[in-house]
Amino acid sequence: MTKRRVWTLQELATLIGADLEGDGDCHISGINTLQSAQPGDISFLANPAYQKYLPDTRASAVIMRADSREVFAGNRLLSTNPYLCYAKLSQVLDTSPAAVPGVHTSASVDPSVRLGEGVSIGASASVAAGAVLGAGVVIGPGCSVGADCEIGADTVLHANVTLYHGVRIGSGVILHSGCVIGADGFGFAPSAAGWVKIHQLGGVVIGDRVEIGACTTVDRGALDDTVIGNGVIIDNQVQVAHNVRIGENTAIAGCTGIAGSTTIGKNCIIAGAACIAGHLTIVDNVQITAVTFINQSIDTPGSYSSGTLATASKQWRRNAIRFGQLDRIASRLGVLERALEKKFSKSDTQAGSGTDKE
Repeated sequence: MTKRRVWTLQELATLIGADLEGDGDCHISGINTLQSAQPGDISFLANPAYQKYLPDTRASAVIMRADSREVFAGNRLLSTNPYLCYAKLSQVLDTSPAAVPGVHTSASVDPSVRLGEGVSIGASASVAAGAVLGAGVVIGPGCSVGADCEIGADTVLHANVTLYHGVRIGSGVILHSGCVIGADGFGFAPSAAGWVKIHQLGGVVIGDRVEIGACTTVDRGALDDTVIGNGVIIDNQVQVAHNVRIGENTAIAGCTGIAGSTTIGKNCIIAGAACIAGHLTIVDNVQITAVTFINQSIDTPGSYSSGTLATASKQWRRNAIRFGQLDRIASRLGVLERALEKKFSKSDTQAGSGTDKE
């Protein structure tokens, strides 16, 4: 069990760049929500909807904006961005066990593998021939690192991550348990005898400071590489197909599927369960809302949505029938519009051809 360190409130204020109001010697050893915090914990208020819990919180200190200070009489860390301060503080107070440098006796590491200083390789992990692991790399228990993979400094593979051959990963990357990077893309050619497999000859290139969630798959390219840019964050159970390219600092939430050869720009935000068809291009700074289906390229930044909101099933069935009638309704409307235009055009002509009698 990892022992929690005790910090003074002044130390934490300095580390996260917040302004202290209160007792700088107050001891803090944990972080929790306003509702669940106990003495010794610090909490935060980022969403105004939770301000109602502020007067009764037992937290020893709270991170908040200055305009909420009157609601809480205790120790305060003031910031214009409490949520960012919370993110920084979570790193400081993290109690995850530290990796121990060295190679576990049950691990299998090919003699040709190049290991940087301070590398940690866990129990039953396997690292194949020609792999290069930078300084401080952590390979968790049960991981499989394929031949000729390159992993940058301080990258962490949690338990049971699989890298196929020839995968290249940058520095400071985090891959969570169950990730599969570099599996074959879904490529088959039809023939009279059945499907003929197209061997995937490309690789996967992942930039620096990328985080990929549990059980997410990133397929290798058919010919060119599948590429994930610096600073990209990808949630759990996301499918990234072959030859997809994802620009820097894009965020992709859980259960999203991205079909092959689609390019996504920089600084995009893709919400959960979105479905993006293949061979598309999405420009920088696009936001795609949850459960949206994108079937054509997007060339203008902004927010995009599709689908309908949930309603009672009885109403939904009626709406579904109406959706099926939209094409016929549009055709009938077009006929009516043309008839009206013809009628008004004829009336205008007749009115213009008349003469006034005195």
